[in-house]
Amino acid sequence: MARGIVGAVAEVLAWWAGLTAVWAVLISRADTLELAVGAGAALLAAWAARGARRAAAR
Repeated sequence: MARGIVGAVAEVLAWWAGLTAVWAVLISRADTLELAVGAGAALLAAWAARGARRAAAR
């Protein structure tokens, strides 16, 4: 059970890091608030990406 949780967290973190990096590259200049909002949006998108991948695997 713990192994599944660790895998899920690792997958979401990987998606989050990738999506945050893409977002940071696409903006021209960001302050702290923009970085926080972008990181939060990337986290939501990471959870959605994991859900979509799991649904497609069924």
